[in-house]
Amino acid sequence: MNLDWRVYPLPLAEPLRISRSVMARRDAVAVRLTHDGDAGHGEVVTSAYQGLDLGRIDALLAALRPRVTGYADPEALRADLPALAVDLADAPGVLGALDAAVHDLVGRRAGRPVWRLVDAPARKRVPTAYTIGLVPPADAAATARRLVAAGFTVLKIKAGADDDVARVAAVRAAAPAARLLLDPNGAWTPQRTVRVLDAVAACAVDAVEQPVPPGDPDALAWIAARVAVPVVADEDVATVADVHRLAGSVDGINVKLAKCGGVAAARRLIDAAAGHGLDVLLGCLVASTLGIAPALHLAGHARWVDLDGHLLLAADPWTGIGGGDGTLRTPDGPGLGVRPARADDRAVAR
Repeated sequence: MNLDWRVYPLPLAEPLRISRSVMARRDAVAVRLTHDGDAGHGEVVTSAYQGLDLGRIDALLAALRPRVTGYADPEALRADLPALAVDLADAPGVLGALDAAVHDLVGRRAGRPVWRLVDAPARKRVPTAYTIGLVPPADAAATARRLVAAGFTVLKIKAGADDDVARVAAVRAAAPAARLLLDPNGAWTPQRTVRVLDAVAACAVDAVEQPVPPGDPDALAWIAARVAVPVVADEDVATVADVHRLAGSVDGINVKLAKCGGVAAARRLIDAAAGHGLDVLLGCLVASTLGIAPALHLAGHARWVDLDGHLLLAADPWTGIGGGDGTLRTPDGPGLGVRPARADDRAVAR
């Protein structure tokens, strides 16, 4: 087997503001595994939160290359992903890209989509949330009206400012039938969480993600005991141990493949959540279709799906899962079912 990769920018259509940062672009690295004329692809994106810049990603992939070439076939590499996870424990995005490429390659060689390969429940048409950033309420309402007109039925509202209540109310007025998710990215205190959720009770929020900073499951439990809105842990969840630790404190967990290490690791988190009666929200980072597709193949396990990272881009270098009308289409073709949007994107630079 051979491992190579290439780098490309992912500028956003417009800057996305959340409680802790503003993002205008990311860089991405497409990973390619080849074996006997077949190829599988995955993607890792830069992330200041995870400490992944292009230099570190390049160095980690260069260190992986000789190890990957030592495997006799893709199935052997797939079986050994948990061992590789130990070496990449502090770089789950890189592990996730390799995991995606392995599953894509194995699926292509077997003629099966990844969701069948991992025995995930079939879910062909998947409504996804679309993220409305931390913008003034009037702007949030205008965006909500545009999204509903396009076909979106789930909207995620970023929070963490003084006008949070007004923003939620404005979006609800603009999108009276939409399901609403609320995400402060850990910007609230427990007391503020309860006050805000009480204030927007008439808006029928479907779930709130990580209202307080990570590392305090007791605070999440305190909130969950006082509000009717399901509380979903996000930044607090990356491993199965985290799921066990949070059981009884929250109603659900956000599973992000770039955070936990890919399809194989996500399945372990999902299974652990099911064992504790926790719901699953499938989330993502801003990424291309290639970076989003692996999670889509697990959508049959999720109560909520928030896989809009590719929809926030000015131009997506990959295609194959749709979503512009608010509904993702899980591919039936082999592997991940994605392809370059342009023929000249098939080249790999490293």
